[in-house]
Amino acid sequence: MSEQIVLPFLKWAGGKRWLVRDHPDIFPKEFNTYIEPFLGSGSVFFHLQPENALLADANKELITTYRALRNRNRKVEILLREYHENHSEDFYYHMREQSPKTQEEIAARMIYLNRTCWNGLYRVSLAGKFNVPKGTKENVILDTDNFQATAKLLRRAAIVHSDFEAIIDAAQEDDFVFVDPPYTVKHNLNGFVKYNEKLFSWEDQIRLKLAIDRATRRGAKILITNAHHESIVELYGDYLQHSTLSRQSVLSGKSEFRGKYSELAIKCWE
Repeated sequence: MSEQIVLPFLKWAGGKRWLVRDHPDIFPKEFNTYIEPFLGSGSVFFHLQPENALLADANKELITTYRALRNRNRKVEILLREYHENHSEDFYYHMREQSPKTQEEIAARMIYLNRTCWNGLYRVSLAGKFNVPKGTKENVILDTDNFQATAKLLRRAAIVHSDFEAIIDAAQEDDFVFVDPPYTVKHNLNGFVKYNEKLFSWEDQIRLKLAIDRATRRGAKILITNAHHESIVELYGDYLQHSTLSRQSVLSGKSEFRGKYSELAIKCWE
């Protein structure tokens, strides 16, 4: 594995930068292929820097962005530098209304909006249009950017637009699957529910559990992070290795709703 630090290029609601920072020993030391069916900002992938990976997400624009950084990183960076020079409130809302067609334009727009919108939130309307207002951040190009190193790392991965079930079903013995689904629980007590285009329902949570059961029977190593809620604890009751982890929540627009929240980590290997 490479020792060069490569940081995620996106900020993502429910992202796991805190997990790799505060709990780096939670991951298995050895595995074959790394598999991540809910990619988001890819914090665990960039932390582990595996030699072989299968990365997937149901968000098509997100997957196009990863593919563009892997295949056309120079073109993406040129566009981002252009957006950096033109950044303003008017330019932000102009870009928000665009529907680019090429891979590099889709990626550059997504990264630009992610870095300059409110709290890096990805949210779309019922019509599928990105609708987050402009935030306070003004930098489009960051000191931590290294798109060449990002591209080099992503070339080790198959990057797939897919539902999670087919991806988990691809896991074989000694593969490592990191599973970080949208946090929905019974009775819709979910802090992220209003940000989802399509709610990750309780039926999806059950379907996910069944896919994990099949993969563990094949000998895959699986780490699940999920809401620390009694319905999730009950759902995964046959997996004994539960840990409660704390993270800082900064997504809420109101300070009284920010604070430390606990999440559940479930290890499914010996």
